[in-house]
Amino acid sequence: MRKIILAATFILTALGSYAQKSEIFAPGGKAIKGYDVVAFFKDAGPVAGADSLSYQYKDAQWLFANRANLDAFKANPDMYMPQYGGFCAYGTSQGHKAPTETDTWTIVNDKLYFNYNQKVKENWSKKRDELIRKADTEWPLIKDKQ
Repeated sequence: MRKIILAATFILTALGSYAQKSEIFAPGGKAIKGYDVVAFFKDAGPVAGADSLSYQYKDAQWLFANRANLDAFKANPDMYMPQYGGFCAYGTSQGHKAPTETDTWTIVNDKLYFNYNQKVKENWSKKRDELIRKADTEWPLIKDKQ
């Protein structure tokens, strides 16, 4: 049983490390777990994208809920791209990449941010502006690392 647990831990660690090598948080190759990033701006919340409405950008597949959102992203991806590639904004401020949950989204100054979970989002929100400045400094140093 111990060998199985150790093997499972090794596999999960290896998969987690692989997933975090990318500049974009893209589990299974789908950016932001397949959610439509334009919808956070236009629909004020997470909307699942469709495989039939996808666009390859920065080594990740971006999915969209409708053709208008896909076209908007293609025309100006930097406008809709989540900050820090969709990795946790709090984690980035601390100098590391961490996965995120889509229900932790926040838009600040027309920029999309995610956090690891709701508790982390609460802590991030208390010092949001300071942590964004720190994350902006850290991101170029860690974006291409595990």
